[in-house]
Amino acid sequence: MADLAALLDDFAAECADLENLVAPLTPAQWKTPTPAPRWDIATQIAHLTWTDEVSVIAATDPDGFAAFLAEAASRAFTLVDEGAEEIALTPPADLLVRWRAGREQLIAALAAVPAGAKLPWFGPPMSAASMISARIMETWAHGQDVADALGVTRVPTARLRTVAHISVRARNYAYLVNGESGPTEEFRVEITAPDGTEWTWGPEDAPQRVTGPAIDFCLVATQRRHREDTALRTEGPDANRWLAIAQAFAGPPGQGRTAGQFA
Repeated sequence: MADLAALLDDFAAECADLENLVAPLTPAQWKTPTPAPRWDIATQIAHLTWTDEVSVIAATDPDGFAAFLAEAASRAFTLVDEGAEEIALTPPADLLVRWRAGREQLIAALAAVPAGAKLPWFGPPMSAASMISARIMETWAHGQDVADALGVTRVPTARLRTVAHISVRARNYAYLVNGESGPTEEFRVEITAPDGTEWTWGPEDAPQRVTGPAIDFCLVATQRRHREDTALRTEGPDANRWLAIAQAFAGPPGQGRTAGQFA
């Protein structure tokens, strides 16, 4: 069983690391374009703010979340971007305060969720541990966009394990959103953690394999790097195809990054 308290601490730490990057920026620097098309740094933080706030509604007010979904049904494909772009108009100092408040509310809300309870979401209901794991993954991924915009190299941490775990679990989803039938057999994933230990998923004798640094696997699975700009290796055509379409996030296939963009 996932350790919810540990995951909540990891989420707080991931947010704090990202805040350390953006808090010193001038208002002009908040407008720095990121690798995500049309999104500057302010929009990245606004997106995280919007999603954290919506997550609080899901965790504390199921009826309110159902009403929100019904109202937003006609904007299903634009809702997320619209929310981010609207909040991004907030002055940076106020946006920082709002982002901080939203994530603190989310931590408190999820800590109070009874064990075994499922929370409504845009897809299937999820546990509190699954919801905060997704928030860790998104905060890390969008934080990478901010770091890339600023030309900063972040130090990988053990929190990448959560990102990697979601990426492995989302394997078949990546095939689904690309209109493909995913393989039925499990793959073997063997990646090297920041401290040099090995993180593994899948049978040891699986013929389809992915190996390499954990940071590279997470970057590819969140579509923040093209696989050719990493040290990842595959064995088997199915594993090779997976890395071409992998995505740890929900929604339609992303645009990803081009080969050589971060060589």
